[in-house]
Amino acid sequence: MDLEDYYRILGLRSGASFTDVKASYRRLVQQYHPDINSDDLKAKDKFIALTEAYKFLKTVLPPEEIKPKSRNVKTEVASPPKMKTAPAAPKTTFTSVPPNLQDIEQRLKWKTYEQLQRFLQEKRFPQAIALAEALLARLPADGEVRQWLAIAYQIRGRALITEKQLPKARIYLKKALKIDPYNKALWNEVRQDFQRLGLKI
Repeated sequence: MDLEDYYRILGLRSGASFTDVKASYRRLVQQYHPDINSDDLKAKDKFIALTEAYKFLKTVLPPEEIKPKSRNVKTEVASPPKMKTAPAAPKTTFTSVPPNLQDIEQRLKWKTYEQLQRFLQEKRFPQAIALAEALLARLPADGEVRQWLAIAYQIRGRALITEKQLPKARIYLKKALKIDPYNKALWNEVRQDFQRLGLKI
């Protein structure tokens, strides 16, 4: 099943945000829940498909960025005392200091990299590519992420050569070069892959 199929099951367009996925899933599972539709087998199947689609997209899509709270210092001064006593010290409360946005992005990047490695090792190429594409959309200026996506495309292309799906393999190899055009090592490897296909780049 393709990534687009999972979106379609949830009634969404491809590329919808994780927030949209979550909202659509919650709405639809209430509608098709087996407790509500105990005699309807189609509803049960739909409920299972919705849950499967949600679980898959949850592993592929990065969670939405949590907006950090602004750092506020609130100062409350007690009202002046009526009796002759020492004035009360002002009460100062601090809201929690938000984590640095750059740190959040870096944690997300490396956590996604670990997931990407797992997908590639398990030969779950569509998921690996979708994950890398989503990360590059979030961090478009990151050269490492661009390289990871190029490698995912190349690995997918090589797998397709093995499966004798040569036109598709060529598409993925070209995508690898397009996404990381200044990587000389990648160019040399892809040139060898094209030679295996009996084609020129």
